[in-house]
Amino acid sequence: MQIILQSGKFNSNDTEACLISAFSSTTEDAKTKKKTAKLSISHWPKEYTEGLHKIKSAGHFHGNLGETFSFTLENGTTVLAYGLGEKSKLTFEKLRREMGKLFPAVSKKFQNLTMLLDSFIIKSDIEKTTKAIAEAIGMSHYTFDKYKATKAKTNLQTWTLWTENAKSKAKKLETIVANTSNVTSSINFARDLVNEAPNVLNSEVFADEIVKDAKKLKRVKIKVFNKAALKKDNFNMFLSVNNGSAYEARLVHLTYTPTKTTSKTRHVALVGKGLTFDTGGYSLKPGASMMNMKYDMAGAATIYAAFRACVLLNSDCIVSCYLGMTDNAINEHATVPDTIVKARNGKTVEILNTDAEGRLVLGDVLDYACEQNPSEIIDAATLTGAVLVALGSEICGMMSNNDKLSNNLLKSAAESDEYLWRLPIIQENHDDIKSHIADLKNIGTAGRAGTITAGAFLEEFIKNNIPWAHLDIAGVGDSQGHLPYCPKKGPSGIMVRTLVNHVMNGK
Repeated sequence: MQIILQSGKFNSNDTEACLISAFSSTTEDAKTKKKTAKLSISHWPKEYTEGLHKIKSAGHFHGNLGETFSFTLENGTTVLAYGLGEKSKLTFEKLRREMGKLFPAVSKKFQNLTMLLDSFIIKSDIEKTTKAIAEAIGMSHYTFDKYKATKAKTNLQTWTLWTENAKSKAKKLETIVANTSNVTSSINFARDLVNEAPNVLNSEVFADEIVKDAKKLKRVKIKVFNKAALKKDNFNMFLSVNNGSAYEARLVHLTYTPTKTTSKTRHVALVGKGLTFDTGGYSLKPGASMMNMKYDMAGAATIYAAFRACVLLNSDCIVSCYLGMTDNAINEHATVPDTIVKARNGKTVEILNTDAEGRLVLGDVLDYACEQNPSEIIDAATLTGAVLVALGSEICGMMSNNDKLSNNLLKSAAESDEYLWRLPIIQENHDDIKSHIADLKNIGTAGRAGTITAGAFLEEFIKNNIPWAHLDIAGVGDSQGHLPYCPKKGPSGIMVRTLVNHVMNGK
């Protein structure tokens, strides 16, 4: 399906179906104080208004949020009126969600749909309105039916955004649609990776899939560490997680360089946890908790999606991407609790819980990323179940060693209508992960600030005072069914838009 932007005088004869907004206003009876919703369609073309008023049942349509009414013009065009409630209360996120609700219905009913874009503009900002609509369509147009005998069917081939703005303005809107498509296609690429079965997507295949896609991108250098290379470069914590696996660990290092750089060019490093399946190792998860552990590579998928989108958007920044890939399995070689290993940065780590494995992978990869001397480092991981206890499943937890970076990410999340909350790391959290017989231990006190102590552990591997932020996406990475533009079950792609916004617009 394509999203197309067209401009000029609109003629309803040129489309199968036309989507137009309707609003409601509230009137209050002076005597009874009773409030009544009233339909507001003053922005409609004359023929639409006349067509609606010919229908007796139209009197029940008030333009309330999410309310729909359809009718057919004499020329055969179907008009679909979509209620957005009171115009003053409409936000970009409300519009995004309403379009996400609408998409499944229209995608099955029509082949070609024309949306009168000018009727949906929020706060006179057609550019942000266009972006929100394009995001909703792009993210809603997703299904994973690779293994189903009956494939999902959709009739919709084109969704046209029609504006009567001048061609110069329309050209800019075309760019917004194209750029948004690059972001949503990257989100959907990541969703495919996370949805893939772990017996198919092991660490070696995961790396191959990323490399295969990255080769299509311009100005991207690719470096892949196999197990031997990781061992040679002392990624010992990372490899301790891989010890029980039937597949080799992989570190995929991608670097995008814009056409013009100077010594002051910003360099953003993005790091992702790619556990293709997590049994918990010898600290075995209970059966119910082991289901869906294929999602434990969602951090790496999120990071690659953000990297991919920034490359397609021709970022002015240097962007590096580091993806640590393995699974956490059990065999006679698997790491046992009480093991002590020396991390890449020279610190010794007592592994008391083999199910706290993501921080072991990320610790070594973060140390390696620091050696590239980026301006900032952001990592994403399904790191702790504790983040769901602290913040629920709709809010991403963040920890950072730098207020400026943290504030920029919070701003980007707010602009993207994604939920991000900063948690503190204090000295006592670092003290809690000190070992009696090694430099560090990989877990803190049971039942106390598990997300924060995990963040404190990661901070131990940040050097050279590089600004760093960690995003724990264990809650938001999957099953965001309250968001109509996300699958009811499965990977969400949440935080990709925040990361892209930060890279493209941050300082």
